[in-house]
Amino acid sequence: MKKNLGIYVHIPFCVSKCSYCDFLSFDNCSYAVQLQYIDALIQEIKLYKAFADRYVVKTIFFGGGTPSLLDEVFIGNILKAIRSVFNVDRFPEITIEANPGTVKYTNLLAYQSHGINRLSIGLQSTDDDCLMMLGRIHNMDQFVATYNSARRAGFKNINVDIMSGIPGQTEHTYVETLMKVIEFGPEHISAYSLQVEDGTPLAENEPVLSMLPDEEADRRMYAMTKKVLGANGYQRYEFSNYAKPGYECKHNITYWTGGEYVGLGLGAASFFKGERFSNIRDINRYLEIMQEAQSDIASSTDKISVYDEVTHQLRENIETMYIDSRIEEFMFLGLRMTKGVSRSEFLNRFNKDIYEVYGPVINKYVTEGFMVEEGDSIRLNDRGIDVSNIILSDFILD
Repeated sequence: MKKNLGIYVHIPFCVSKCSYCDFLSFDNCSYAVQLQYIDALIQEIKLYKAFADRYVVKTIFFGGGTPSLLDEVFIGNILKAIRSVFNVDRFPEITIEANPGTVKYTNLLAYQSHGINRLSIGLQSTDDDCLMMLGRIHNMDQFVATYNSARRAGFKNINVDIMSGIPGQTEHTYVETLMKVIEFGPEHISAYSLQVEDGTPLAENEPVLSMLPDEEADRRMYAMTKKVLGANGYQRYEFSNYAKPGYECKHNITYWTGGEYVGLGLGAASFFKGERFSNIRDINRYLEIMQEAQSDIASSTDKISVYDEVTHQLRENIETMYIDSRIEEFMFLGLRMTKGVSRSEFLNRFNKDIYEVYGPVINKYVTEGFMVEEGDSIRLNDRGIDVSNIILSDFILD
């Protein structure tokens, strides 16, 4: 029986790097570099011929960077390569991230023709002053144009990213963002709190940092998210993700439920064949490795040997997931979801009852009113989610 697989494709190019962004991305890359990168990606896809027949691909996700910067022909070529190597499900979820102002109606039509059926738009705020604080290159009018073009092009599954805790943002402007986004009616809303990461321009901008909402205001914004979205038909299914019924992001659920996924491209992370690893982050080295391997990938009949040889150069941070690591991760990721973890699934995966491993911890937090036991499910309630970092640390095994 074939196993399910998710595929993540990293496109590291963007128009301009946002002040808060610590993702692996580059601005102002030439068309020639983009072309080289796509060729390298396609070679990396072909590496997986050695194992592809064991899997069925259920989800594909183009992230970045700004994938919508790429010529839609490149996106089509990547998907064509994936379909030529892997068994792709008849009805896969295929997502592409897009920033407002980087796609036109014709691009969106082309995405549809390539089988992309889910669009994720990085709005962050409906307030143009907040967008300027974040160093975003778009304004609200451009979001409206992009969203409406997506609907005209036939997209019936759209996510909108929004953010709280932005410098200068008030609770009023945040609720205004929530209400305006709800009026558009996307099927999915991802609501994150701004994280100031070391090494980003934002982290070094003291005048802007002084305008950050205080911790209590940010906490109130977080609480408003659940209240306002819940009252308007969006169900929270993970700490930061809300969806209309049936529109939960299947690709992200693969991550949170411990499913296997392959990350393609620069710095992309994978969980594949019992190992966690990521690709190297040096773009020149990545292009060099894939170019040198092109002939062997195309001509060798020993696909496994070529796979082993190339991935040995391509990968870093390799971690074999032994039983304790797998159990910890099952809990850390599963408890991020509002449905929690399944006692029967724990038993099926690890041949142990969850209470045999975590009984004292679970009982402690149930008694203190932070966790709930409901039939087969063990989950965090709203109080537990608010202090989840503390609670989850207690699920680390000695």
